[in-house]
Amino acid sequence: MPTPTDVLDVAPSLRERVEVRVVAHDDPLDAADAVSIPVTSTGEVPPVLGVDREALRRAGFTPTVGKALAFPGSGKPVLVAVGVGEVEELDTAAVRDAAAAFAGAVPFDSHLATRVPRSDRMSLAEAAAAIVEGVLLARYRFSLRSRETGPVKVSSLTLVAPAGEGAAVEEGAARGQVMARVAMVSRDLATCPAGMLTATAMADLAVALGPDAGVRVEVFGKDELEEMSCGGLLGVNRGSEQPPRMIRMTYTPEGETSGHLGLVGKGIMYDSGGINLKPSDVSHSQMKNDMSGAGAILAAMTALREVDCPARVTAYLMCTDNMPSGSAMQLGDVLVTRNGKTVEVMNTDAEGRLVMCDGLALCVEDGVDAIVDIATLTGACLRALGTEVAGVMGNSPHMIDLARAAGARTDEPVWELPLIRRYRTQLDSTIADMTNLGGPNAGSITAALYLEEFVDGTPWAHIDIAGTGQVEAATRWLPKGPTGFGARLLVELAAAFTAPQPPP
Repeated sequence: MPTPTDVLDVAPSLRERVEVRVVAHDDPLDAADAVSIPVTSTGEVPPVLGVDREALRRAGFTPTVGKALAFPGSGKPVLVAVGVGEVEELDTAAVRDAAAAFAGAVPFDSHLATRVPRSDRMSLAEAAAAIVEGVLLARYRFSLRSRETGPVKVSSLTLVAPAGEGAAVEEGAARGQVMARVAMVSRDLATCPAGMLTATAMADLAVALGPDAGVRVEVFGKDELEEMSCGGLLGVNRGSEQPPRMIRMTYTPEGETSGHLGLVGKGIMYDSGGINLKPSDVSHSQMKNDMSGAGAILAAMTALREVDCPARVTAYLMCTDNMPSGSAMQLGDVLVTRNGKTVEVMNTDAEGRLVMCDGLALCVEDGVDAIVDIATLTGACLRALGTEVAGVMGNSPHMIDLARAAGARTDEPVWELPLIRRYRTQLDSTIADMTNLGGPNAGSITAALYLEEFVDGTPWAHIDIAGTGQVEAATRWLPKGPTGFGARLLVELAAAFTAPQPPP
């Protein structure tokens, strides 16, 4: 197994630099390797392509969003027909998808150029940000190969601004770079082999990144966690040779704040299932990504200052692996969590909620105005919503609305599932305050009900990314494998956060 020579090796996207430049609408693009030529559903085909609609149809191209066709004989730069549908229907999601299709059509060209479209459904800054995100995220790769044979990295992206609109496009392009980096770092962490990205390495990375991001980072090891009575995290860690780490990251903006937001992320660096061992199939090999929630938070925290987030944000990353051994947590064990609640372990593979409950209790102690937790928590959410939409539940319509709005802006959608409190009886224990597992049905809801026991009435939203955290095949701007879902969403949510008002 390769070992990192530097802590940043586990997140190679932090080293990559892409030159994004904005030029006037009449500047030549001769330096580009490939240029995007938008083709709408109706109207004239751009004459520069030298073909009509029938020729495009015979080549298998339809002018819908997500379609792109490169013209390899067009010289340099290579011209790429990119479907954009109806211009009046263009929004940021469509622009992001179209930009991704463009980048995917010329995988061995590293200098790309495209025009920034106008639409009543988005600003020019939003369109520019979506283009940058679409291009960079579509061409993302994490590789430990000794020799590269696949697509090349994007070295430069030129955005052609409408006349007099260079400043707006530059503003959007800068934000797009930040958001693309956040998602790519989150993907790096979820893709990195568990033997390289241990809980200790995760903490070291946070410490390395914190100062430049204006984030205070504190790391708590096993001894400190025992002193703090974080029995959930310690219980899951019992079977592992790797020590646990709880990482507290704090961002404080300058001046008056819009409120204090708490974040809690599941950081199971590798999930074997513990004594309840997972089956030896492909899903088991993917369990290096069971820290995607914590990875999304770590990545998001590095961007808050860059997007002028007005909220104070305190994040808890609860990191350990879940392994079987002679010292591992056993079924029937009772754990004492940070807030004193006792939990009877009914399944060692329901470990995410055990590590997160300590973090939730600590957020309450910090006096936050609201909490958002994020986790690859339940297979039930994957079965309910598939791989396109994350589940969201909580006790606060305000926080759920913030999560929904942030998901819409980033095209990382969330869907509210009902928090049916009558199901709470499924968590009853005969010897402890509760168990860590509900019945065979509504697993996403009973998992959220478990977490709610630790927020003590604080406004709270829980985002279950078990389905959206990974895809089996590349699509749009998502690569095969870990998606980084949630990192961009959390940045947008924090940037828009205001403290919920108490009911009248």
